[in-house]
Amino acid sequence: MKRKIAAIFAADIAGYSRLVAEDEEETLRRLASYREVIDDFIAKANGRIFNTAGDAVLAEFPSAVDAVRCAIDIQESLRTRNMAYPPSRQMSFRIGITIGDVVERNGDLLGDGVNIAARLEGLAEVGGICVSRAVHEQVANKLSVQFADIGAQEVKNIPTPVHAYMVAMRREDGTYATPKVKKPASKLAAAPVWMWPLVVAVVSVVAILVTGFLYNTKLKQTVTAAVAPAATPSAAIPSAAPAANAVAPSPMPTQMAKAPMAPMSPAAAAMAPMPAPSPSAAPLSGKLAADSVPFINERIRSYLAGDYSASGDYKAFALNIGGFTGAALNQPTEEAARNMALEQCQKRADAAQSPRRCELYAVGNDVVYTHGKPPMPPQPWVRHDAMTERAFAPKDFPMVRDPAKVRLENMFVPAAKSRAIALGPGGQYFMVLGASSVDDSARRSLESCGAIAGVACLIVAVDDNFVVPIPTLLRITGFFHAASNASIVADARAEVVRKLADGMGWNAVAVGTAGRPGLGLKAADEQTAVNSALADCAKRDRDCHVIAVGPFTVGPTN
Repeated sequence: MKRKIAAIFAADIAGYSRLVAEDEEETLRRLASYREVIDDFIAKANGRIFNTAGDAVLAEFPSAVDAVRCAIDIQESLRTRNMAYPPSRQMSFRIGITIGDVVERNGDLLGDGVNIAARLEGLAEVGGICVSRAVHEQVANKLSVQFADIGAQEVKNIPTPVHAYMVAMRREDGTYATPKVKKPASKLAAAPVWMWPLVVAVVSVVAILVTGFLYNTKLKQTVTAAVAPAATPSAAIPSAAPAANAVAPSPMPTQMAKAPMAPMSPAAAAMAPMPAPSPSAAPLSGKLAADSVPFINERIRSYLAGDYSASGDYKAFALNIGGFTGAALNQPTEEAARNMALEQCQKRADAAQSPRRCELYAVGNDVVYTHGKPPMPPQPWVRHDAMTERAFAPKDFPMVRDPAKVRLENMFVPAAKSRAIALGPGGQYFMVLGASSVDDSARRSLESCGAIAGVACLIVAVDDNFVVPIPTLLRITGFFHAASNASIVADARAEVVRKLADGMGWNAVAVGTAGRPGLGLKAADEQTAVNSALADCAKRDRDCHVIAVGPFTVGPTN
């Protein structure tokens, strides 16, 4: 047995027994799909799963930063996948993380660190993350994450209270939920044995006096005492998947190339439904084909097709989803080639403060990448429409918080063309700057954003313009999926999808209390589309309100 200090990650599904009881086959199928996502993120963050039981996952990480970043990525990705299901069938995990001393035995980990992580998982909100004070101290100044202090918590089978913190998670509408502060459990100190007779006597006397008082005054009303809840500190968390640096070093052995920029998807310029979440793709394998390598620019692609492919002896190629790469040729051993490629790639990523780890993509001419191709929307990725295009303004960029808008102002606006920004349904975004073409920058931003989000993203901006309709009359809350939107009555969704298929001009969708939709199509401006949708809805429903404008769901501006 070996002792060590490790960051311990514990995850479990909320309401798993109910989900199984309602539909065992479908629940087990989705659990397998969701586990692929979790296992993938844990591997990317250098974690190791050391135990599983049913719906539970236990993993260790070399650092608390890796564990918390991985947990956030998992919750964001699974929340996106849950959007495709009604609330009653959504499969949400709770995650607990601590740092502790553990004992390793036959690959398994035992000890208080594992037990405390499991108890913290029980304290977490559905779809949320709860961490110990030790983790909070390690992470607070290293990640752009905010916490709500829930104080010391009494937990089962742990002799001393555990001081815990909740991580603020993003809601489906793009805002951030403030974690509910749980009142710290307190334990009355045990009174000495000799005091109990005195306590009983005092209580008895008080009870008699109170009873007599109530009887004499004929009190007829019941007084209820309300305990005011503890104040909940505001907590917010930026997107779990931050945008990558605009300019990413390329994997040429001696050079670094600027990241290119690409066009936008049809769904981005139109109001056609966005692609639904899909399960993780199978790992890539086979012979290296330069044309199919994701995240890289055309200069690196040419290098792979030329110098790399022609080289003999031991060689390797590494990359990360931010577009950073490393290559090693003519090495004495395969292990030396692997190590050099990874080291070169990671040095470039670290220099640019990329949060993503580098991984081997190819060893020799064989692909060894453990992840599938990133999800991509259908082409064309960009469709220019004079009625909806307008000048890019960072303050109007949808679904991101103010720090991200400042970053766009400082990095995207002054950057060289070609440049593009892809946006994910959970508020993830990725920008590529200074590319050789719009097509290249669009492809790379979509690939990286899709790999981070786990679902297809859309191009929101190209060079100096927004290339999708950006609503300003109502608040943007998410992506619009007409085919699965629960606000629209089921038998009308297919017709809505069909009518929105063209997507040009301003389009709006309104619904009433019965879920009957009204559409405003191909309008010259947002107000006209909104008015037309409300008028159309009023013909077949009542109390109509607008739920979508362009490719986005919308709500009141507050």
